[in-house]
Amino acid sequence: MLAKLMSLFLLGLVRVLTGAQARWYGCPPKAEQRIYFANHQSHADLVMIWAALPQELRGITRPIAAKDYWTQTPFKQWITTAVFNAIYVDRSKTTDQDPLEPLVEALTHGDSIILFPEGTRGHAEEPQAFKAGLYNLTTRFPDVVLVPAWINNVQRVMPKGEVVPVPILCSVTFGSPIRLEAGEERRAFLDRARLAVMALREI
Repeated sequence: MLAKLMSLFLLGLVRVLTGAQARWYGCPPKAEQRIYFANHQSHADLVMIWAALPQELRGITRPIAAKDYWTQTPFKQWITTAVFNAIYVDRSKTTDQDPLEPLVEALTHGDSIILFPEGTRGHAEEPQAFKAGLYNLTTRFPDVVLVPAWINNVQRVMPKGEVVPVPILCSVTFGSPIRLEAGEERRAFLDRARLAVMALREI
């Protein structure tokens, strides 16, 4: 019950602060297994794209969360597990675990996921080069639909170093699905996926 109330509160807060506009230009919101992959400029990206999804998709879609940041306090850990049902990714170099293992487990169970292929937040206008995770997941789960997304303005809602959010109109634009072409090499695919995300800026 508490998680449900917090979910409603956060949805209301995000919509007041950002408008949380979802723009479906390349595909409709559909309850099929998907990997949504987006640009990454703020810790608020996770919340923004989660809030942009319709209710029926939020229940089956799990965002990726950096374990070192989102488990810093009991409240952050509770909200990412109880409200967002997030998948923690360990970014440290001190573990032997494959960082993709939790994502593979989620996809194996039929969940959709929200992925930020840059791996870390960028601060330039264009996304950083995509890391190999998206390609590796695609080769293992070729039937999962790959949907690019562009998150606009969210970095201005919570600038780096600030603790008080600033009301700014934001949007998430979802584009046409892409797929790994036969014989396509990793870097070519990742560059094409990055361009698919960047193309949504102009819509």
